Amino acid sequence: MGFRKLLASLGAGGASVETVLFEENVVPGGVVQGEVRIQGGSVPQAIQGLSVGLQARVEAEREEEEVRRDVEFSRLRLGGAFEVRAGAVHTVPFGLEIPWETPVTTFLGRPLHGMGVGVTTELAIARAVDSSDLDPVRVHPLPAQQAILGAFERLGFRFAAADLEQGRIHGTRQRLPFYQEIEFSAPPQYRGLSEVELSFVADGREMDVVLEMDKKPGLFSEGSDSYRSFTVGLHDFEGTDWAGYLHQWLAEVGGRRNWL
Repeated sequence: MGFRKLLASLGAGGASVETVLFEENVVPGGVVQGEVRIQGGSVPQAIQGLSVGLQARVEAEREEEEVRRDVEFSRLRLGGAFEVRAGAVHTVPFGLEIPWETPVTTFLGRPLHGMGVGVTTELAIARAVDSSDLDPVRVHPLPAQQAILGAFERLGFRFAAADLEQGRIHGTRQRLPFYQEIEFSAPPQYRGLSEVELSFVADGREMDVVLEMDKKPGLFSEGSDSYRSFTVGLHDFEGTDWAGYLHQWLAEVGGRRNWL
């Protein structure tokens, strides 16, 4: 059973709401199952609307500084208006679809620090809206995404950080208003490379893989970024040596220090 969050009572004698996730482990393109339990208070109340949604903590630039804000990127309305009688219990099941672009929050059983993705519950009553805290979900990578992440580990790269950036990656199939960057520290054999930032942008058939490679500064040159992107099928990725494929690009950019 997943995390449970209890909303404050909605006014004096009002109802309280609890959201239960049956399983908090999900993958992009999957479904998170759960139910919303509404416990009637001491007086009957008219509920105007009930919904659940997915929310993420996203970084955005504003007036030359970065701010973090909560962005809802999926919502499911659960039925229409109804009345909660005093002391009665209403249970509303739901299945909330996980968009294919949902950011990964865990890899090989370890959380990717910096990620905050979860389910929120919203109850509309008497022209007011009461929202729950975040019920976290653990978003595991798709098999194709895991193949790319595992290739980086085999090449000696180490996870450094992850964040969600407001904006778009041009030339990709992106639909959400933000994208994920997973940052790896480069191993010593890529002497000219400082770090690599990896982004996945998937749909139900393929995903765009975008690499931003941060080159170290040389004696007579400043550091610079180099970009590469390629497309991977979600169902036909297993025949490729991804470590070897990535190494060709990474060695070209960071195989040696650029002194001139």
